[in-house]
Amino acid sequence: MQRLRVQRFAAAGVALVAITSFTAACSSNNNSGSSGSSGPSGTLNGSGSTFQLTFQQAAIQQYKSIEPKVTVNYGGGGSGKGRTDLASNVVQFAGSDSPIPSDEVSSFKGKTVLYFPVIMGPITMSYNLSGVKNLKLTPQVISSIFQGQIKKWNDPAIKAVNPGVSLPSTPIALAVRADSSGTTANFTLFLQKSVGSAWKLGSSSTISWPSGAHAAQGNGGVAQVVKTTPGAIGYVDYADAKAAGLSFASVKNKDGSYVAPLPAGASAAGKTVTVAPNLTFAAVWQSGATAYPITYQSWVLVYQKQSSASTATNLKSYIGYLLGDGQKLLPSLGYAPLPSNLDQKAKAQLSKIGS
Repeated sequence: MQRLRVQRFAAAGVALVAITSFTAACSSNNNSGSSGSSGPSGTLNGSGSTFQLTFQQAAIQQYKSIEPKVTVNYGGGGSGKGRTDLASNVVQFAGSDSPIPSDEVSSFKGKTVLYFPVIMGPITMSYNLSGVKNLKLTPQVISSIFQGQIKKWNDPAIKAVNPGVSLPSTPIALAVRADSSGTTANFTLFLQKSVGSAWKLGSSSTISWPSGAHAAQGNGGVAQVVKTTPGAIGYVDYADAKAAGLSFASVKNKDGSYVAPLPAGASAAGKTVTVAPNLTFAAVWQSGATAYPITYQSWVLVYQKQSSASTATNLKSYIGYLLGDGQKLLPSLGYAPLPSNLDQKAKAQLSKIGS
C-alpha cells in the first residue's frame, strides 16, 4: 500500500485566526500569571485538538468576562501537535482526543500528566452525494470503504443496507486527516473494535491510507474536502460537519440500531464508558440502543507539577470553568456535555495541580 499523496486543504478560517493569535501569544508571553497575585492573573497558552477548537474559543470569550486578568490562547493543529507542544513546554495545556501514545511517553521525561475530560461528541460519516439523503452505513461497509475495497457508491454492499435508495456509480473519494489527529485515532479505534481483524490499517493518530486519498489539516480541512469533492466521504466531527452544511450518514451501532450522529447519541454512549483511574476512557462502540457508535472524547492535558504557583492557580481556574459553567455552552455548539459522574471526578482532580 502506498503512502497517500497529501493534498492539503485549509481548515476553517476561524481556526487559522486562532492559530495565528496563539503563535503571537507564544512568542510574546509563555508565562502564566504574575508573582504575588492573589487570584488568577496572566496568560495561558494551549494548542491541539481541533475538536475542541470551537468550544475553546467560546469558553475563552466567556471566561474573560469572569476573570478579566487572565488571557487564554488556544491554537488548533491537531492532538499530536498539542501533545508535542506540551512536552516541549511551548504551552501550559494541550487538547487531545486520545491518551498519550506509548511512543510519545518518553518525550514527557517522566513528568506526571493529568487528564481532564472536557467534551464528548460524534464523529460523522459526512458525504457528498447529490440527491442522496438518509444514507445508512454499517461498520463493515465503512471499514471496506476506508481500506479501498469498496470503490463506487452503487456497490452491492452499500445498496444492501440502503434499499430503495438510488445510489450513483460515482467513484468514492476518501477524505482523511493529514496531521496527527485524535479524530483519526478514535475513528480507527471504532473500526478496530467493531469489525475486528477485518480492519487491517490499525488504530493510531496517523494512518497510511489507500493511495489517492485526499488529506487535509484539521476537522475543518476534511469538511472542506468533502464539501468540494463529489463522491467524497470523510470522518468529521459533528460541529464542523454541521457548520459546513454537510450531509452525514446514520451508523449501525453495537445494539443493531442505526443512529444519527447527534450530541444526544454521544451522551448516550458516554453513560456506559469504563473510566480508568487517570480519567482516560474510550467512548467508541458502546452499548445502548440510542448510543452513537463513533463517539469521541477530548481531554485537556496539563502537568501535575507546574513551574509556579500562579500558573497552577490559572490552570485550576480555567479548567474549573470548562468543567463548570463551560459545560452549558456545549449543546448549542454541537457537543455533548460530560456525564455528571465523570464531570465530578474531573473537578475533584483539580486539587492535584500544584507547584
